[in-house]
Formats: sequence, C-alpha cells, structure tokens
Amino acid sequence: MIKVMLADDQALVRQGIESLLSLSEKVTVVGQAANGAEVLERINTLQPDVLLLDIRMPVMDGISTLKALAESGCQIPVLMLTTFDDHDSVMDTLKAGAKGYLLKDVSLETLVAAIEELAGGGSLIQPALTETLMKGLSRQAPVDTSDALVEPISDKEKEVLRLMAAGLSNQEIASAMFKSVGTVKNQVSAILAKLAVRDRTRAVLKAIELGLLE
Repeated sequence: MIKVMLADDQALVRQGIESLLSLSEKVTVVGQAANGAEVLERINTLQPDVLLLDIRMPVMDGISTLKALAESGCQIPVLMLTTFDDHDSVMDTLKAGAKGYLLKDVSLETLVAAIEELAGGGSLIQPALTETLMKGLSRQAPVDTSDALVEPISDKEKEVLRLMAAGLSNQEIASAMFKSVGTVKNQVSAILAKLAVRDRTRAVLKAIELGLLE
C-alpha cells in the first residue's frame, strides 16, 4: 500500500481526493495539510511515499514548499496536482524539484498510476501539458544546442523522446517502434546521459527547452 500525503488549501478538495483514493486498494492517505508550512511540519512524522501538492496555497505555496523540501534533503517524490496548466506553472514546479505534474480533472486510474510511477522512482508529466510547454518555449529565443548536449541526439532517440513526451512507457514505446523493451531501455538511458538529466520528466523538459521535440 502506497502512503500518500495531500496538501491543498481547500478542505473540500482534500476530502474529495482522499475519498477518491480510498476506492483504490493500492493507495492510502496518511495525512493532509492546508499549506506548505503544514507540509514541512508533518512530512517527517507521516513519512509518505508520495506527496500530492497544489501550487497556489496561503502561508507557503507549492513552489516555495518544493524548494524548502529540497533544501532540507527530503527525498519524498512530489506530484503536483493542480488546476493550473500554464507554461510558467509547469516549468517552475518541475525546475523546483517536482517529479510529476497532473491536472485535477484526471481520472482515478490516471492518478493512481501516477502515484505508483513516482513511488517506484519514476517521474511523469501529463501528456497534454507537453504541448503547453512547447508553445510557451516556442515564443522564446532559439537555443543553441551545440554546447548544451554531452553528445548529439540521434533521429531515433528523438523519436523515443517524442513518445516519452506523449507519456508512453518503455513497453509501449517498444511496441510502437517494433523494438525490444531492452533496446528501448538502453536508448532511454543514453538519452538521459546525453541530456545530463536523472529522470524522464527532466529529459522531456530539457528536450522541449532545446527545441528537440519540434
């Protein structure tokens, strides 16, 4: 059973999410918080496997909470669960250390799958949000990738990156590209190394920043 902590300033929202998650046999809610300050007070005692965190909260917002958790050395993965889908919100939270980003209108199945992914050491960006990121970054000045990469990304690796951005697992990428799962895992590892990032979420984020997914 995966232990989850909820942080949202609206009590009804917290209660609704907890009631929803109670329908799953894979997740249990071990505590709630109304703001980031309460998260910092309780997270070490509760020791959740995953923290679900909103962005806009009084006293201490989500981004400030992420930064404070990082400074404290907390390794608990954070899944942003919010209504905000603008470019800046997504970028700021991911850069501050969030492992995942979902909108609150997702299904229970999607939410539980995201929690499982983060609890297992993975990361996740809701596929629909990659378009938001790409549109936001397309308005910025082009990035020179010549010095930004350890090694150039091949066309095949760019194809894998696009499927990663669409939210596909290694198994699903393997099926889509008619390759073995082992081959895809090796390609994903090579992509992470070339982008100098530690997980898939940051690989997609950096690829978008560098214009590799256009």
